[in-house]
Amino acid sequence: TSHTWFWNLIQNDFKTGNIDLEGCMRLLEKMQIPFDEEHVKHVFKRTVDKHSGQIISMDDFRAIYRALVHRPEYEELFKAYSSDGKTIPDAQLIKFLIKEQFQTEADETNALEIIMKYEPIDDVRKRRHLSFEGFIRYMNSDECSVFKSEHRTIYQDMNQPLCDYYISSSHNTYLISDQLMGPSHLWGYTSALLKGCRCLEIDCWDGTNNEPIVYHGHTLTSKIPFRSVIHVIDKYAFMSSAYPVVLSLENHCSPKQQEVMAECLKNILGEKLLSSPIGGEVDMTQLPSPESLKFKVLIKNKKAGTHEEAMLRLENEYRGETEDVSDSDAMSEDEDTDDTLPLQRSRSPTKRRGDRRSTPPPQKKAKVKKGKIAIALSDLVVYTKSQKFVSFDHSMENQKCYENNSIGESLARKLLRSSTREFIAHTTRFITRIYPKGTRMSSSNYNPQEFWNVGCQMVALNFQTPGTQMELQDGKFLDNGGCGYVLKPEFLRDRNTTFTPHNVGGHSKPMSLSIRLISGHQLPPSSLSRTNKADPMVQIEIYGVPEDQARKKSSVVKSNALCPKWNETFSFHIQVPELAMIRFCVEDEVSLVNNEFLGQYTLPVMSLNTGYRHIPLLSKEGIKLECASLFAHIWYY
Repeated sequence: TSHTWFWNLIQNDFKTGNIDLEGCMRLLEKMQIPFDEEHVKHVFKRTVDKHSGQIISMDDFRAIYRALVHRPEYEELFKAYSSDGKTIPDAQLIKFLIKEQFQTEADETNALEIIMKYEPIDDVRKRRHLSFEGFIRYMNSDECSVFKSEHRTIYQDMNQPLCDYYISSSHNTYLISDQLMGPSHLWGYTSALLKGCRCLEIDCWDGTNNEPIVYHGHTLTSKIPFRSVIHVIDKYAFMSSAYPVVLSLENHCSPKQQEVMAECLKNILGEKLLSSPIGGEVDMTQLPSPESLKFKVLIKNKKAGTHEEAMLRLENEYRGETEDVSDSDAMSEDEDTDDTLPLQRSRSPTKRRGDRRSTPPPQKKAKVKKGKIAIALSDLVVYTKSQKFVSFDHSMENQKCYENNSIGESLARKLLRSSTREFIAHTTRFITRIYPKGTRMSSSNYNPQEFWNVGCQMVALNFQTPGTQMELQDGKFLDNGGCGYVLKPEFLRDRNTTFTPHNVGGHSKPMSLSIRLISGHQLPPSSLSRTNKADPMVQIEIYGVPEDQARKKSSVVKSNALCPKWNETFSFHIQVPELAMIRFCVEDEVSLVNNEFLGQYTLPVMSLNTGYRHIPLLSKEGIKLECASLFAHIWYY
């Protein structure tokens, strides 16, 4: 039956005689077989070399098809459940799902769904059987991916306060290259939003003709109009996720141009812009949830006065006022001037309120600068008010739930080492944004894991810079349907938690993880190879609390990128799986001291599927390599 099905499928393409390489590739595309051109060229050449010439017959095409599609490791599994070696009946398929894929709930309905969806041969499908062709299609499908299908949709509770989530965050979003000379580009915002990023940074400066501009101040990076940035955000904000977008403004504009910014935000974003508390509630004791802020854009900036005063002004349409803000540099580091200038009341913001509270005295040795903020812009800040970080004690005593801190990575790392418990207590209450130090001129990134480990919500990275750090970021936010919000583990949300990354204590839920790396398929050839060759090896890395960090390496398979076989087992013991990430990285061994990156895939350990699974591979830039994958058996308890 399989034989007849195959001939019927391809005979039209051979009506006019034999076909060449182009025709062979066209036919594979028509059959929806993903392939790497270099590998097809190699297999094609191997076939035509047997009978000199550049064209192949139907029999030759079948041999090429089998070389690319009929994998011996699949065949072995198939034959174990097929009594005649030709098909698997539905009852046997149920056994396969339960025993091999650990789908303990699998029943006749599941088996039938697989047969109906993946079996290409009508006669076999009608008999409720699965042929080898159907089995291959099932094994290559998303259902057999290493990433749990239930984690591809939003499955977490989205009704907790905003500070209970990791939020996908970008630093200097307007840059698409380095921090000194590189171009600023609207694509920075478009691509970040399409990736599910939910916190964007906008550096605003005074431009000509009273039009604010966006660029990396005091550098040679190019400039883009603030207005254009907001138009792009309006268009793309909710394309990949319905959950709120936070615009983190690093505001260097004069009050006059700040008013232009406020007008832009209001006119362009319209209903999307959140400009007053939900339900008009001004006495805030808890942040709202992502669910209650769906399709809303929040402004993160300094704010003058109180929410009540802002609400009164909204009702009375006050315009054109400014407010003095003082910015105390008591704790400033030699880092980016990020959006961390604090606000202290310097006079009553409206004529209607006579409450002239005295400004608290600045800390000793603090230089105090005065700046002005336009009331129109200040009033757009609701749940994300930028507040300078002074100390954990100061925050505990004075900070409101809607006030957020931005802390540079160097200071954050010092605090990690000296005050871990206080850091975690802080992030259970307040949204904390970490940003790269200003000396990272090439837009390099830091490792986000150490800050996720202490519950920091907005760990901002340079999205334009590929590397392990961005792979961890992309992998973490694959979870929960890729919506840009991932619920933190319970022990990082509980205000009385005793957890620290160095002393996990009773929060450990140890996992024993076993990975049998079986094979690779159509891996990218080495850049040094003239044909389709590489010497691939695989590294499996665990990122998490210090105790869980691990790296294991496979052996090197010589001269085979088409179908390398390893059959090697790796074991990991993970203390805090809720925080752990796993990265599969394939490299070509160029020399004993030098490897070339071929592809990788990173995902949360809790999103791992058990059983026989294929691991898709992504390029350095995070783009899926359509036909490259690893094949492994995964098991944990």
